[in-house]
Amino acid sequence: MKVLLLKDVAGTGKAGDIKDVKDGFGRNFLVGKGLAKIATDDVIAEFKKAEIDKKRAEELEIENAKLLASKLSKIRILLRKKAGENGSLFGAVTKDEIVEAYKTQFNIELDKKHIEVSHGLKHTGVYSLDIKLGHSIHSSLHIEIGAL
Repeated sequence: MKVLLLKDVAGTGKAGDIKDVKDGFGRNFLVGKGLAKIATDDVIAEFKKAEIDKKRAEELEIENAKLLASKLSKIRILLRKKAGENGSLFGAVTKDEIVEAYKTQFNIELDKKHIEVSHGLKHTGVYSLDIKLGHSIHSSLHIEIGAL
C-alpha cells in the first residue's frame, strides 16, 4: 500500500514522502492516526498544490517584511512624556506606547513581542531599538522622547 506521509514518522519517513508500507500498518496506524493518507493521484496533486501555496505565502510574507523594514528604518516617532528638570521621565516608555505611537502617527501595525529593548527608556532623547520582523529580517525603530 502506498501512503503520503502528512507528518514525520520515526522509522518510516518525513512529511511529504510517498512510502510503500504494509496494509495493516498503513490503514490502522498511519491513516487511522492522521499521519498519512492513501497515495492516490488526487491526494498527491492536492498535497503538491498545498506545498506550492505555502511557499508562495512565505515568499509574500518575506517580501512584506522587507518592505516594512525599509519603511521603519526611514521614519522616527515622537513621544511626549512627563519629565523632571534633568530629563528623567516619570516612568519608562513601554513597548505598548511605542506600538500605539507607530499606529497613530504612521498607521503601521507592529507586535510588541518583536521589539527588543536592551535598556529602559527612562530619559528624554533619541533611541534606536531593534525589531524582529520574522524570517531573519531585522530593522531599527527610531524613537525621540521629549518632555511635555
